[in-house]
Order: sequence, then C-alpha cells, then structure tokens
Amino acid sequence: GTDEAAILQLLVARSNAQRQQIKTAYKTLFGKDLVDDLKSELTGKFETLIVSLMTPPLAYDVTLLHKAIKGAGTNEKVLVEVLASRTPQQVKDIVTAYRQEYDAVLEEDIAGDTSGHFKRLLVILLQANRQKGIQQEYIEVDAQALFKAGEQKFGTDEQSFVTILGNRSAEHLRKVFDAYMKLAGFEMEESIKRETSGSLKDLLLAVVKCARSVPAYFAETLYYAMKGAGTDDDTLIRVMVSRSEVDMLDIRTEFRRMFACSLFSMIKGDTGGDYQKTLLLLCGGDDA
Repeated sequence: GTDEAAILQLLVARSNAQRQQIKTAYKTLFGKDLVDDLKSELTGKFETLIVSLMTPPLAYDVTLLHKAIKGAGTNEKVLVEVLASRTPQQVKDIVTAYRQEYDAVLEEDIAGDTSGHFKRLLVILLQANRQKGIQQEYIEVDAQALFKAGEQKFGTDEQSFVTILGNRSAEHLRKVFDAYMKLAGFEMEESIKRETSGSLKDLLLAVVKCARSVPAYFAETLYYAMKGAGTDDDTLIRVMVSRSEVDMLDIRTEFRRMFACSLFSMIKGDTGGDYQKTLLLLCGGDDA
C-alpha cells in the first residue's frame, strides 16, 4: 500500500526546487524514477496533481502548451490562460524550452492549429515584445482607436484590439482602460463581450484582466472552475500548481474580495480525499 498522507506532506510542504532535489536523491538512492513510482502508486486527479507538482514550472508550462496543441482538437483554454498571464520573460523561456524539448517551433505549432485574429493575437503574445512603461501621448489615441474599432463601427475591427492589447504594457493599458471608460461609458470588458465571440473573445478578455491584475484573473478562473455542477479539475489543478509559489496569497485575497467565500472553503466544498488535502495545502490558510 501507499502512504498517501506521507507523500502529500513531504512533497507539498516543499518548494518546487526542493522537489527536484528529492527526485535526484531518490534516483541516486534507489536507482528508480520517483515520478514513475508515484504514477504507478497513485490514480486519478490526485496522481495528476502530484505529478504536476513534481514538474519544474517551465517544463510544466511547456508540457501544457504541447498537450493543448497536439491532443485531439485544440485546448484553447490552456493557450489563453498561459499566454495571457505569463510575463514576457517567461514566454521567451517557454519558446526556447519548447524548441529544446520537442525540436519544434511553438509559434508554428500554434499557428498551424489556430486561425484568424485569435491566431494573430497568440502570435503577438509569443513575441513577448510588449512595450515598457506608459506612453503618455498614446493613452488617448489608443482609447479612441479601440472605441472606433468596436462601439462606433458597424461590425468590429478586431485588428485594432489585437494590436493594441497585444503590444502595450500592462501599466499603459490600465490608463487606456480608464480613458476608454470615459469615452464609451462602460468598461473595456463589456465592449469585448459585445463585439467579439469565441476564442478571440476569451483571449482578449484574459489579456485585459491580466493587464488589470493577474491574481484577480486567476481568482476568477478558479471560482468558475468550481462554481455550479461539476468541477473543471484540469483548470483547478493547472492554476493551483502553476501559481502556488508565485502569487497564491494575492489570489486568495482577490478571491475573498470578489466572491462571497474564501478560496479555501470553496476547494473544501468542491473536492475530496487526498486530492482535496493537497489542494488545501497549496492554498495555505483560510481567509474566512
């Protein structure tokens, strides 16, 4: 039998860097691969979660993207979540690591699997060339351009949305959103929901939300992964693993601010067993 509680405590209490050291030491001592051994002993969501935690963060992102493109159909949700939320430096590292791991160009793989303005914005995000800082003289110009491209036009000029939202810095975009609000009388997100649809809408919204606040974006992502009947465990695992050492405290704070419960209590009510225990350890405390 397997002592799940021990595995759980040992692995979750450590940082990812420490888990990598444990993996190396395990091989040295026993001549076996720890992840393979874990896979053979564990099952289901708990297995997926533990194996994810054993993967270095960069390798985890690279694997997520590869699976999203190479599986049957394309998992747009993963492409949106990863490429909208990672920093430009992280995206550059992902592109390099992807090439090393799969001997393929991530941009080509994504372009071959997507189309239209959705593809264009993903390709822009993959360049990781966002401008730095705030271009004071362009705040009003950008807000006007977005307003003309959407609300003022019969049909939508998606290219303007793609270019501006894909290339400007987060600080600059926040100023543009304020200016847009004054012009249009409602938030940028409202216009995107009205003017676009499908994957492009999801990606534009993710870019806007991440420009405002990455932790708030992930708080909302977690909430909707658990809200209602059934749980989107893939998303729950992905976010809890990839943010556990990045901004989990901020995500918890935003979650409590945005919704009528804490992240801890929602995970508790929505999951069970060792899977639940691991997620709760990753979450940390309860913000009751």
